[in-house]
Amino acid sequence: MRRVLVWCALLAGALLFTVPMLWTIATALRSQEEIARDPGRLLPEAATLANFPAAWNALPFPTFVANTVFVTLVSTLAQILTGSLVAYGFARFQFRGRNTLFYTMLATMMLPGQVTMIPVFLIWRELGAIDTFAPLTVPAFFGGGAFSIFLLRQFFMSIPRELDEAMLLDGASYLRIWWRLIMPLSTPAVTTVVVFSFIGNWDNFEGPLIYLNSTENYTVSIGLRMFQDSFGTNTGQLMAASLIHIVPTIVLFFAAQRYFVKGVNLSGLGGR
Repeated sequence: MRRVLVWCALLAGALLFTVPMLWTIATALRSQEEIARDPGRLLPEAATLANFPAAWNALPFPTFVANTVFVTLVSTLAQILTGSLVAYGFARFQFRGRNTLFYTMLATMMLPGQVTMIPVFLIWRELGAIDTFAPLTVPAFFGGGAFSIFLLRQFFMSIPRELDEAMLLDGASYLRIWWRLIMPLSTPAVTTVVVFSFIGNWDNFEGPLIYLNSTENYTVSIGLRMFQDSFGTNTGQLMAASLIHIVPTIVLFFAAQRYFVKGVNLSGLGGR
């Protein structure tokens, strides 16, 4: 009976959090006349897909999507490569000041982004990188972020060192051990970092808003804001544009859900 009550509570919570998504989908499938007549209805009277092509063609969304895909893929790949290298160093090598460096890196996670926003902007402006993708992609090549390093380090520490020693005896270099041994065995943790990085870069609004000025460089997040300013009264098309934006993240999460959950669980215990 206790398990049944727990499952009922979880199901109720899941349904509660699903209602906004269901309303978004239902609104995207309804005509503007039907929305004006009954805006709170969850099931459309006559479903239509007309809002999707209308929203897609209202603004240069193909350009926005292409820019977002480029920024997201480059940043995600850079985070995985550089973050795993730094995490590998923290997990496998003994050197003076290792713990101090690691804790200092973790301390940066407690520093709000608003504190460094203006200094970082001034740096990029002096470098002449405003209205380019550099501020959105280049930082990922320098460690990939403290959270990614922490998550990967915890998982790497759960891999037996005897495997490293066996490869060293066979003449493998440390870089080869990282690429051929550590990374393949860390698929759950790497997948977790990929999911977090992809969603963070795909949904990033603050960065493009600060650094991008030209419409041809805008990402989907900025495009949605433009759409809301221009066509905000057309709720059906606005919800259709929102669905176009969030569908890739939903597909990625469900495709990687098994590895994602496993990576989060194991990474929290790997360093003990």
